[in-house]
Amino acid sequence: MASPFIELNVGDRVIKVTNPDKIYFPEIGATKRDLVEYYISVGDGALRALKDRPTYLKRHPDGVATEAIYQKRMPPKHPEWLRTVTIRFPSGRTADALRVTEVAAIAYCANLATIDFHPWPTRADDVEHPDELRIDIDPQPGTGFEDARAAAFVVREILDELGMRGFPKTSGSRGIHINVRIARDRSFTEVRQSAIALAREVERRRPDLATTAWWKEERGEKVFIDYNQNARDRTIASAYSVRAKPHAPVSTPVTWEELTDVDPRDFDIRTVPPRFAALGDVHREIDDRAFTIEPLLEWYAKDERGDMPYPPNYPKMPGEPKRVQPSKARQPAGEIEAG
Repeated sequence: MASPFIELNVGDRVIKVTNPDKIYFPEIGATKRDLVEYYISVGDGALRALKDRPTYLKRHPDGVATEAIYQKRMPPKHPEWLRTVTIRFPSGRTADALRVTEVAAIAYCANLATIDFHPWPTRADDVEHPDELRIDIDPQPGTGFEDARAAAFVVREILDELGMRGFPKTSGSRGIHINVRIARDRSFTEVRQSAIALAREVERRRPDLATTAWWKEERGEKVFIDYNQNARDRTIASAYSVRAKPHAPVSTPVTWEELTDVDPRDFDIRTVPPRFAALGDVHREIDDRAFTIEPLLEWYAKDERGDMPYPPNYPKMPGEPKRVQPSKARQPAGEIEAG
C-alpha cells in the first residue's frame, strides 16, 4: 500500500509530503506536516539565511527521538530543479552539497525529515572565500543563557568599536550566535584567525565570563567562544532552523533590543510563524553591508600566542600548536594514551 501523502504549493512548485501525520516532536505532538508548513511560513527568512550556500542536512526520518543522519551530500536522485554545489573538505575530497535557491528546496528537504539546516559561510559562486563571520557563544556546564547573553553584549561592544554590525539569534538551545556579513576577500584561515582575535578580546574584557580554551578541562564555568566554527567544513544551524529536540525549539533571529530580556524557550515551531507574520525577518538588513575583517587580523598578527587548535578530525594545519589536551601533555611520554 502506498504511503499517505499530501501536496503543498510552494511558489511555482508542488511539494509532496509523505506520511504527513507522522509525529516528529513528541513533547508537543508536532508532525512532519507541521515541520514542512513551518518552513514554508518562514520561507523568506529561512531563504535569506541559506540562499546559494552549500548546506548540510540534519535528518531524523523517525522523529527527533531517534539518531540523526548528518548528510553532507545530496543524493544523486533528486528533482532536476534542485541545485547542488561542489565543496572541498579539509582532507581535499569533494562532494556535491545542497545549494538552496528557493523556498521549495527547503520544503522538499523538510519532507526528507530534515529538522535543521547547516549552511557554509560561503556562496556557491565562490566557496573558498567566506562572506560571514560567525560568533558562537556556547555555555559550558555551570553556565546558561544569561551568561551567553552577557557575553553577546560584550561582542556587540567590540563590533561597535570596529564599526561592524552583528546580527544575533538564539541557537535553539542555551547559546547565542552572532553573524557578521564580511567582504569576500579573505580565506577560511584568515576568517578563522579574525574569529580567534575577537574571541580573545571578549575573554580579555570579561575573563570571569568567557573563555577561548579549546580543551574542555580548561574552560571552567564560563561560556566558550567557539572560534573553530569558522574553519572550513564547520557549520552551525541557520536562522529559522528547527532544532532536534522534543519541544521543537527554533534558532530565532532577534534584535539587540529584544536580546536584553528574550527567553529562548519562547521560540518554537508554533510560536515563530505568528512572530514572523507580524515582524517579518528582523535580520532583513544583514546583506545591506559587508565589513572588512582587517582590524581583527591586525589584532591576531600582534598576538604572540598565534594560532589555536583545530578540531580533531582536521589534518595538522600550518602554524597550529600541538594538538593534545593539557592533562595528557603533562604525562610522561610513555604514559600518554593514543587519541
